[in-house]
Amino acid sequence: MQVAATLPATGVHFFQTRRASFKCNGYSSPLNPITRTTSTVNAQSLKTISPPPVAPTPTEITKKHLANLEKLLQKESKPEPVKTEENRGRHRKTEENRGRNLLEGLNLSRIWPEMKAAEEMSPRHLIRLHRMLSSKSMEYSPRNNLGTRWKEYHGCKDWLGLLDPLDENLRRELVRYGEFIQAAYHCFHSDPATSADENPGVARNVSLPDRSYKVTKSLYATSSIGLPKWVDDVAPDLGWMTQRSSWIGYVAVCDDKAEIQRMGRRDIVIALRGTATCLEWGENLRDLLVQMPGENESTEGQPKVECGFLSLYKTGGAKIPSLAESVVNEVRRLTETYKGESLSITVTGHSLGAALALLVADDISTCTQDAPPVAVFSFGGPRVGNKGFANRIESKNVKVLRIVNKQDVITKVPGMFVSEAIDKKLRETGASGVLNLLDNSMPWAYSHVGTELRVDTTKSPFLKPDADVACCHDLEAYLHLVDGYLGSNESFRPNAKRSLAKLLNEQSANIKKLYTSKGKDLSSLNLNREFSFPRPSCLPSPSVLPSPSS
Repeated sequence: MQVAATLPATGVHFFQTRRASFKCNGYSSPLNPITRTTSTVNAQSLKTISPPPVAPTPTEITKKHLANLEKLLQKESKPEPVKTEENRGRHRKTEENRGRNLLEGLNLSRIWPEMKAAEEMSPRHLIRLHRMLSSKSMEYSPRNNLGTRWKEYHGCKDWLGLLDPLDENLRRELVRYGEFIQAAYHCFHSDPATSADENPGVARNVSLPDRSYKVTKSLYATSSIGLPKWVDDVAPDLGWMTQRSSWIGYVAVCDDKAEIQRMGRRDIVIALRGTATCLEWGENLRDLLVQMPGENESTEGQPKVECGFLSLYKTGGAKIPSLAESVVNEVRRLTETYKGESLSITVTGHSLGAALALLVADDISTCTQDAPPVAVFSFGGPRVGNKGFANRIESKNVKVLRIVNKQDVITKVPGMFVSEAIDKKLRETGASGVLNLLDNSMPWAYSHVGTELRVDTTKSPFLKPDADVACCHDLEAYLHLVDGYLGSNESFRPNAKRSLAKLLNEQSANIKKLYTSKGKDLSSLNLNREFSFPRPSCLPSPSVLPSPSS
């Protein structure tokens, strides 16, 4: 106590500093310019202690800090890496991960009180939903090298073992051919009128989804029926709705060496759109079965097809050849041009186009000697002919894969509402004689052709389970369901990559409320500004986009 009394006032400050330094004994920062001694202090030395040295000024401390910091940075600095594409990609992934971690920290169940809805819109799905709702971030499933297996994907074994579960390569091919049909719709609606001066020999400019193909021929369908002239006088601006001849599709051929190598052959595509004009609707309603040209009427089990479909296929206009004549002549020209190469012919269509695709395949399969393999990929197609027509298609080795939505009523007409599965069971039970008699005598004894891939609207987490007839038959809805299809007993594919932008824009009334009303809340997170998606002038090409893993 006497010792403390003999100390000057400055010594008290010194003791406080010493006591504070004892707690981190042996540690000194490389940036700290003030060094401390660790000599022991005893009672004897306290009597002779001298006043502490003058503390350095703040300016001096700052200078020393900066000098030490500069030395430290020079010691630990590393050369900056070269900015390559790989480094840029890593940087983008880092930024995406930062955003993802930020969103995962949000408690979205508070924002959306509906428990099931909040679960579907959990943070781990939010970024994926934003990507799917964006029209600018279209992604595609992998486009692998088909190589020597291309004939299997083209149906040489009736797609045995590829449909349930659905093979990822086949899924990608189906979506790709469906987009060829979308290009046909887009081309028609951008210029629906067929002028009197239009040259059918000059192909229209079609925005193909795959730029490795080029359009070689425009196709037209002509109705054999007409409307009174006063209809045009009443609505002159809607003349294209009543015109007899309309642009209905195109022929395209792959001319890209890399894509030919990937597919294992050069592919010829014939894409046909669905019903669009009044006269086409009128032909659809002419649903009586008629004999096909060139067939003997007295032959048992003779092939018959719907009157309206056959009329659109075989009828020609004043200056426009029939669809049958145009497609057969073009296929003959292309097969002669690429003679000696490995070729395939793929006919794809939706709705009315799916029905016409069967008639096209029936003709081109025998139009040339040693014709290439012919396959049909149809979406939402109606029945076209009777059992005799189905047998005729099979006898020509034409492979048909029908993509059917379980809720699509168009696939159940025309004819009696009897599924092919029930018809098959009845024939196996010994009633085939009666059914064959009905096939030959009844004018509505229709039968589907080929192999079926059945998808289901109710399995989509985005579509309402009670979606209306138009949505269940919509082509974009079909492609959405195919992209998410895994198998008959499987739920919707969780990593489906197809954008929902087009589906939301065209079928918003059939999208679950969660993704229409709540989806707008994404704008508050600066994820999606608007839900208006203009149709691009040129559809994106899958071949020039990255192939993310499925």
